[in-house]
Amino acid sequence: MKIPGIKSKDLLTVSDLSRDEIFKLFEFTTSLKKDLKRGIHHNYLTKKTLAMIFEKSSTRTRVSFETGIVQLGGYALFLSENDIQLGRGETLSDTAMVLSRYVDGIMIRTYSHNKAIDLAKNSAIPVINGLTDSFHPCQSLTDFYTIYEREKDITQTKLVYIGDGNNVANSLLLGAAILGVDIAIASPPEFSPLPEVVEEARALSSKSGAHILITDDISLAVQDAHYLYTDVWISMGMEEETEKRKKAFTGYKISLDLLKKCGKNCKVMHCLPAHRGEEIDADVMDSDNSIIFDQAENRLHVQKAIMCSLMV
Repeated sequence: MKIPGIKSKDLLTVSDLSRDEIFKLFEFTTSLKKDLKRGIHHNYLTKKTLAMIFEKSSTRTRVSFETGIVQLGGYALFLSENDIQLGRGETLSDTAMVLSRYVDGIMIRTYSHNKAIDLAKNSAIPVINGLTDSFHPCQSLTDFYTIYEREKDITQTKLVYIGDGNNVANSLLLGAAILGVDIAIASPPEFSPLPEVVEEARALSSKSGAHILITDDISLAVQDAHYLYTDVWISMGMEEETEKRKKAFTGYKISLDLLKKCGKNCKVMHCLPAHRGEEIDADVMDSDNSIIFDQAENRLHVQKAIMCSLMV
């Protein structure tokens, strides 16, 4: 299958992609996934190298990117801040210009989104946002792909996110608005998604027809939900807010009782890692409604498609 092209050099947020580009990416992902299951491997990235900069630790991001590029014939370099001079004061611009002469792509998982922007601005090669405090585009694209492969028409679905209006929530909002998926975000008022992201999503939804609801009313949000999603309440780097957040999010948990208030056969999603019994009950995670581990697997397939589209 032909590798889909992406106009943007980089993938920093979901809105770097058009609706058409996302759907073509999904078609290519399906092809890669089916071929892998059949034992068919493609060398689309033969002799290509991906530098992976990690300032935040990870299970899924590291393993899926590293495994993915190897399956495509390429090679990955794991670079923690202790492995490179970035951790000792070398500027991002210098790092970007040096890596541009050595490797074929960069994935960065960091705190400030401005770091990813600066890296891309000074890099001659593609930069992929593996996560920042503001956005998580690879996760969001994976989430919508997981819905896409289950639905005849993704625009006829409603996704409900319960919990912290964090980087995942921001990226889900943008993805839903681009694709035409109805979305409701239920968070305590002080933990709602970024106002500028909500504004951008509403502007995008005027073209796609997606309905957007931002509320603190969980019962209102979950009405007719086809997919129910949550994430941890305390993200990496927010440990000092643990007690404050646990108090604020009391009641914002996915339980079997909450699931019963959703649409018939509503599926449950979580980007992992999960704190069982906190933001989601174990019996929900392990229920027949859960597609959490299908979702986790799809990080591999979607990111392979992203790397091909940007690095070939």
